[in-house]
Amino acid sequence: MTDYTIPTRIAPWFAFGADRSFRLVYRNLRAARRYWLVMVSGFFEPLFYLVGLGVGVGALVGDVAFGGQTISYELFVAPALLAASAMNGAIYETTGNVFFKLNYAKTYDGVLATPLGVRDIAVGETIFALMRGTVYSIMFVAIMLALGLIESAWAILAVPAALMIGATFAALGLSAVTLMRSWADFAFIELLTLPMFLFSATFVPLSQYPEPVQWVLPLTPLYHGVDLMRSLTLGQVGWDALLNVAYLLGVMALGVWFTARRLQRKLLK
Repeated sequence: MTDYTIPTRIAPWFAFGADRSFRLVYRNLRAARRYWLVMVSGFFEPLFYLVGLGVGVGALVGDVAFGGQTISYELFVAPALLAASAMNGAIYETTGNVFFKLNYAKTYDGVLATPLGVRDIAVGETIFALMRGTVYSIMFVAIMLALGLIESAWAILAVPAALMIGATFAALGLSAVTLMRSWADFAFIELLTLPMFLFSATFVPLSQYPEPVQWVLPLTPLYHGVDLMRSLTLGQVGWDALLNVAYLLGVMALGVWFTARRLQRKLLK
């Protein structure tokens, strides 16, 4: 009888059937029933920022010049916080939960006793984190609709765009987890995500930053997510939106590839 265990552990996940990754997703869904309240908690941080800054501070700031037109501060901030909501859902799921399963529960050691391989684990965890980010995004879009913060029919693509942003950060989160040695290392996650959240043209137009900063910010994935979301919700869709999509997809692919390599070293050593 042919032994498929070794090739399924090292081959690309799509070479032997992507359905294996969804077996891990199903396992995670069953486990998530016990901590569903924790899963939805990450949605509230950007919502509080929207209410506190978008509505509260927005009354003091007034209108903002963006993309050749003048818009209210709420319209400017809301799509950025939608992108941040997708980021939060993916990062929260792929850091603490995966770190515990990898280093303490030894969940993946049991998974590798089945036909699933390390790439199946990387893709399965990315998909599950993406599902969490999708829930956040749908809820946030509903809030934006209720508050009248959507200005264009292009906004119908906001949720798919949020999925892509979530997938990008899920891949990055998984990559980071494979490098962590202890719970103390989670401080580095906050050190990276908090500045991105605050300075990726989230609350202030890019043109208002010093020129050196204007060159650095477009290198961050959240900046591209924010810019893409704004173009969709405000109806300012151009070729730069395709550049944002290409950047996010490239970072996601790189993250999945790096995660698979790191997991292979950690789990198959």
